[in-house]
Amino acid sequence: MVEKKVHEEMVRELFALIVSLENIDDCRCLFEDLCTRKEVEQMAQRVRAAKLLLDGKTYQQVMTETDISSATLSRVSRCVQDGNGYKKLLG
Repeated sequence: MVEKKVHEEMVRELFALIVSLENIDDCRCLFEDLCTRKEVEQMAQRVRAAKLLLDGKTYQQVMTETDISSATLSRVSRCVQDGNGYKKLLG
């Protein structure tokens, strides 16, 4: 159980760091240090796909515009439908 507590604490620290950022430049610098360019691009792709789904675009339209895989789009779609993050932030 200690491992899970430590893991949860580290994740909370990460989230706290992210919400403490003051501007886009600070955010960009942090994510450039934390993630590969490809990982950042994939996160951006998912956010754009969620936005397009919330705007009423079809799967095909989203896949064409974002070049996202159908498997990833399916996961994003489930999160848009059942999750809280995308709707709260983009909706």
